[in-house]
Amino acid sequence: MFNKLKNNYFILIVTFFIIYFFFNLMDGERGLVSYFEKKEHYDQLQKDQKNLKVKIAELDLKNSLLTEDIDLDFIEILIREKFLFGKKSETTYILKENGNKK
Repeated sequence: MFNKLKNNYFILIVTFFIIYFFFNLMDGERGLVSYFEKKEHYDQLQKDQKNLKVKIAELDLKNSLLTEDIDLDFIEILIREKFLFGKKSETTYILKENGNKK
C-alpha cells in the first residue's frame, strides 16, 4: 500500500490543492459567495443614495420657497395640508385611505 501511495503521491498533492483552492474560492471573506453578498449590499446602498438625493433636492426646493422670496401659494398649501384649514366658502372633506386615518 505504501508503494501505491508513493506512486500516486503527485496525484494526491494535486487533488488536495484543487480541493483547497476550490473551497477558498467559494467560501471565506474574499470568496465568491461573499462577493455576491457585498455586491447586493452595494447596490442597495446606491439605491438608498439616489433616494436620499431626491429627498434632499425636494427639501432644498421647499426651503427655498420659504426663505428667499416667500411664496404665498406654497404657504397656503402647507396650511391646508397640515392644519386642515380652508376659507369660509369652502367645504373640507377628510378622506380615509384603506381604513387608516390620514
